Formats: sequence, C-alpha cells, structure tokens
Amino acid sequence: MLPVLVFLALAAFAGALLWAPQAGRAAYLHLILAAGAMPLIISAMSHFIPVLTRTREAGTSFGLVPVLALAGGALAVASLAFPGLAWGRNAGALLALSGAGALLFWSRRRRLSMVGKPHPGLAWYEAALGCLMLALVLIIAASIWPQHWTEFRRLHLHLNTLGLIGMTAVGTLAVLMPTVAGRPDPEAGQWLRRYLPWAFAGTLLTAAGSAWSALLSLPGFALWAIVLLRMGARWLRLHRKEILALHGAAPPLAIALAGLMFSMVLGAAVAITPAGSPPDFDPAAAFVAGFLFPLVTGAASQLLPVWLRPGVQNTWHAELRHRLGRHGGIRSVLFLSGGIVAGLGMGCGLLLGLLPLLWFLLLAAYSVLNSFILDQENSA
Repeated sequence: MLPVLVFLALAAFAGALLWAPQAGRAAYLHLILAAGAMPLIISAMSHFIPVLTRTREAGTSFGLVPVLALAGGALAVASLAFPGLAWGRNAGALLALSGAGALLFWSRRRRLSMVGKPHPGLAWYEAALGCLMLALVLIIAASIWPQHWTEFRRLHLHLNTLGLIGMTAVGTLAVLMPTVAGRPDPEAGQWLRRYLPWAFAGTLLTAAGSAWSALLSLPGFALWAIVLLRMGARWLRLHRKEILALHGAAPPLAIALAGLMFSMVLGAAVAITPAGSPPDFDPAAAFVAGFLFPLVTGAASQLLPVWLRPGVQNTWHAELRHRLGRHGGIRSVLFLSGGIVAGLGMGCGLLLGLLPLLWFLLLAAYSVLNSFILDQENSA
C-alpha cells in the first residue's frame, strides 16, 4: 500500500500544479494536502508505529485506514471542484476522521501493550493525529455554525499544515536524517522529547492567531522557529557533508526544513500586516513547493526501497536508493527556488516546483520498474 500511495501522492502533487490555473485555490490545495499528503502520512504512520513501540506489524485489514483517508480527501476535492457535490465536504471529513481516529486508537493500544517505553517520536505522531482530528471536526462544525466559517477554515488550515504535516515531518526527520547519513544519533529521542511541547504549543497558538489575533500567532511562529533552527543547527554540525552533497536523500530533507522555515516567516509577515493592505505573500504556496515536495521526494528516496521489499536490506535496496537519490541536491535547489518565488506571490513559482517534481516522479517510476526487471532477469 505504501509504495502505491507514494506514487499517488506524487501524481496528485503534479496534477494539482497543472490544474491550479483552472481550479480554485482551495481545490488544488486540497488535492495536494488532503488527497495526496494525508493518506500517505497515515499509511507511513501505520508502518512506523510498530517500529516505535517494538510491536508486530499492522495486519492486512489495517490497510483500509489510509483508504478511508484517501476517499475522504478525494471527496473534499470533489466538493470544491463541483458545486453539486457540496455534500462531499462533510462526508469526506467524516471518512478521514474515522481513519485518523482508528489509527490514534490503535497507536494508544500499542503503547499500552508494549514492554518498556515507546520511542519519543510516537508522541509526535499522536499529537499530529490529534491536530488532524480537530481540523476535521472543525469542518463539520462549520456546517452547523456557518457564521464562524472563516475562523474554522483558518484553524483547519493551520492544524493540517503545521499540526499534521509539520509535526509528523519533524518527528520523523529527527530520526530519518541520521539514518540517511549513516550515523545514528543517540540523542535524537531526547531532542524529540524536549521540543514536542514547543512545537505543539506553537501549532495551537499559530492556528488560534490566524483565526482571532496576530498577537497569538507571533509567539506560535517564534516557538516553531526555535524548534526548526535548533534542528537545522544540529544537522549542520553532524551531517554537513551529506546535506551539501550533489546526490542523496539528505539535501532534499534539509531543504524541506529550510522551506518550512521560509513559509513560517511569510506567515508571520502576513499576520503583522495591517488589515486592508495585505502583502502578496503566499505562505501556503511556499509550504507546498518549498517544504512538502522536497520532504516527500527526499523521504521516498530513502524509504521506498524498504517499503517495496521489506526485510533484510541487500544490494538491491542499496542500488535502488542510489538511483532515487541521483541529483537530489539539484532538485532541492529547484524546490526551494520554486517555494521562494511562489511564496513571494509569483505564480511561476509553482511551475518551477513542478519541474523537479516531475523529474523525481519519472525517475522513481523508471528506477523501480528497472530494478524489478533486472532482478527477474538475474533470477531467471
């Protein structure tokens, strides 16, 4: 399921950018975030939670959980693209809420049944799922209290971007970057435990500030900035060589961190701008092109071989990982450039982000197919 969702997410990202000029802003963003990123995140969590709790893998039937999220995201997009399907907004929220709730319940059961304490990354995942569930409840609440639609919509957006995606990403990257670099970080768990309250409080304050008062947003941005700057400084100290390399998964993962920081700077600038004279900044576009795209492509470069063929790692995994990471540094620069240009309000930034995205999508499809063909020929 995970490899399929990786390719579906990449295809949804590319399709959304091509569709953006014709679609409304909400429609193409939901295609990226709700139909692309959300099912992939939920499926990835179902893979990592057994690792973090040192318990058995999820059963086959649990594969229905990301399907619920995918169906919910697809209905949300349809409700925005086609006025006659407005009912799909609440229906999609209910489906995605069911999937997220099932995953959170399963995670809590795994936590209680395990021997010893879980990895601190599990708490980041559970906090992210809590943000997602609250964001989905707000969509349903908006149909009951439509007079609060604007506030609920802003809360929903920030709980999804910073809450679900941001917290899941940082909780994963703290462990994934050392794995990519080949030098495990024994202090990663302690770091995650220390900074979870900062990121969670920053998410809630930023979301609340977007709905009611910039005075709440600014401390939220500041808390998140501390988390990201501390992580970035740590990475530069420990993994500078891998981050500055031409190839590999480390460059896009590092660029994703920079892209998230840039989108937050834009968000803070928008928050402090006097009402009636908003800047042309687009934090959401910067978030998508400068953070989400390098995050997914970088993580896929490292993890797709494991998800395609679980078990003992061998030459097949190493060779596929090497092919997927080819010119990762160049794609990273293009992603960040696209995020900066799009974030500053220029629509061509999204097209600039489309180039490395299509590059990786075609590279991944070719590399995976070629690896299986060569493997079949060698075994014949």
